[in-house]
Amino acid sequence: MSKVAVSVGDQVYTKEGGEELGSVRYVHAEELVIDIEGGGDFTIPATLVTAVHDGKVIIDATHASAAVKAAIAKAHAQEEKGK
Repeated sequence: MSKVAVSVGDQVYTKEGGEELGSVRYVHAEELVIDIEGGGDFTIPATLVTAVHDGKVIIDATHASAAVKAAIAKAHAQEEKGK
């Protein structure tokens, strides 16, 4: 990932045009803490970030930890249930 400005409060997605899964809580040089809806706070390496623009952070969840993947799946399931 090149240096980009990730900000606290940016919305987090796993793909462009996808469903929002949470927001950025903290930004550190090598990692981010994101709040995944219904799952709580998770620390992810900054290397998972593939794009940042317009208050959106896109992450590559395929390389995330099992716990992060499970929380993302739960957030997406809750989103589908709420439609």
